[in-house]
Amino acid sequence: MDTPIETTRNKQIGRWVLLGVVTAAMLALLLVIYEVDRSPRTDDASVWANYIEIAPEVSGRLVEIPIKDNQFVKKGDLLFVIDPRPYEYALQQSLSDQRALEEQIIDQRRRIAAQSSAVQAADAAVAISKTGIQTAGSNIDVARAAVTRAQAAATSAEAQLKLDTNNLHRIEPLLQKQYVTVEQVDQANTAVHVSQGRCDEAHAALLQAQAQLAQATLHHEEASSQAAESQAKLGQAIHAVDRIETPESQRPAKNSRVDSARLDLERTHVVAPFDAYVTSLNLSIGAYAHPGTPIFTLIDTRAWYVIANYRESKLKNIPIGAQVDVYLMGHPNRRFKGHVESIGYGVLPEDAQLASGLPNIERTLNWVHLSARFPVRVRIDDPDPQLFRIGETAVTVVR
Repeated sequence: MDTPIETTRNKQIGRWVLLGVVTAAMLALLLVIYEVDRSPRTDDASVWANYIEIAPEVSGRLVEIPIKDNQFVKKGDLLFVIDPRPYEYALQQSLSDQRALEEQIIDQRRRIAAQSSAVQAADAAVAISKTGIQTAGSNIDVARAAVTRAQAAATSAEAQLKLDTNNLHRIEPLLQKQYVTVEQVDQANTAVHVSQGRCDEAHAALLQAQAQLAQATLHHEEASSQAAESQAKLGQAIHAVDRIETPESQRPAKNSRVDSARLDLERTHVVAPFDAYVTSLNLSIGAYAHPGTPIFTLIDTRAWYVIANYRESKLKNIPIGAQVDVYLMGHPNRRFKGHVESIGYGVLPEDAQLASGLPNIERTLNWVHLSARFPVRVRIDDPDPQLFRIGETAVTVVR
């Protein structure tokens, strides 16, 4: 049986032990609080990845679907084929229209070349006509000079005839009085006859020169008429020349139709734009595809994320780029490394009446004023596509 001294001693030891345990518990609690505050963690996180809905860009019946639901496909793998025959026909028609236009342009150029030759010929005719006008004008000047000379010669011949006639009339009365000889009278009479001949010859030359002047004037008028006619033909030939700009302006439209038809034909074969998982594939060959209507979804496996919802009081200890340990609920013994890529700047307020495009993170206890939680986007550095699935629960610890 213990003595009173031993009992007192045991009580004191018990008090010290209890005090030590309480102190150690308090220290451990403070350490845990410090560690949790320094390295925030949450199990309100889910796995996320980018995804796209695959929708055809052309309409038609599906004739080939070489993939299956939940299948992994690589970039460039064929996803499905839409019946290409209508688009092949459309491409052939567009190419035919394009070739027809090019042939039309070639024919048009040939016609323009012939019409241009006609213009050149008409231009040459105009030049010849102008030369004829100049020649006719020169002939008129020559004829006018000849008329002037003939008029002068006729005037001179008339004056000589008048002189000789007057001389004959003066000496004829003197013959009876024998003041002049018969020979002198005969000589005067002969001179009159000679002057009369010369006068007649001069008048004939004048008439001939006047006729040549009239003919030269007529030729000038004919040359002027021919020049006007040639000028009119030149204008007609110029206006008759076709323009190549009209058919050539149709080239861009024809080329666009060919490119559009070729693009539509290419769109009948849809391939994977990146490495991905196929999901929500629930259709068979023969289904009719409509442009813009999604057929299935591709989950992009190139980048995986975890969206972790942290309380606003913890955001001060979560810097951008901080290292994060990630654990999947289905594989709690495996740790994945990541880093904080971004932190959300808005969530749907608690008293909001209408959704406004912000993340709606519900608060579990409505009767207690809880702090808001903001989504933290964590990029996984070493993801395993075989283990990661969108919507999978995760635990994140910010280091």
